[in-house]
Amino acid sequence: MISITTEDFDINAMITRSKSSEMGAVVTFLGTVRDDGIDMLHFEAYEGVAIREMESIQDEAFEKFDIQSVDVIHRIGELPVGENIVLIIVGAGHRKEAFRACEYILERIKESVPIWKKEIGDSGERWIPGEAYRS
Repeated sequence: MISITTEDFDINAMITRSKSSEMGAVVTFLGTVRDDGIDMLHFEAYEGVAIREMESIQDEAFEKFDIQSVDVIHRIGELPVGENIVLIIVGAGHRKEAFRACEYILERIKESVPIWKKEIGDSGERWIPGEAYRS
């Protein structure tokens, strides 16, 4: 499953749904809004393109790693400190492949998926450049 949503997600339900008896490892990454002196983050996405790019990254992961499942959900909208942002779940027969694939997927999402974030706090608002735009 690849999804972009404004709603929070049930992490345990998603992990349970992704598991199968052939998997010896299920690796998850949960990104949350941390307190960096901000009140919230605002996320925007070019949704159609973002979904297609995440599906392409999912396909790449299946080609590069011996894995059995990939699920990615990314939230958009205004998310206060402590809220869930992104969940990546990778299932594989063995942990090393699951860990490697999960990290690969996260880094590729940060590099190429058109999702933008803005910090909002007492000192104002500012858009944060994505990984692809940092020098």
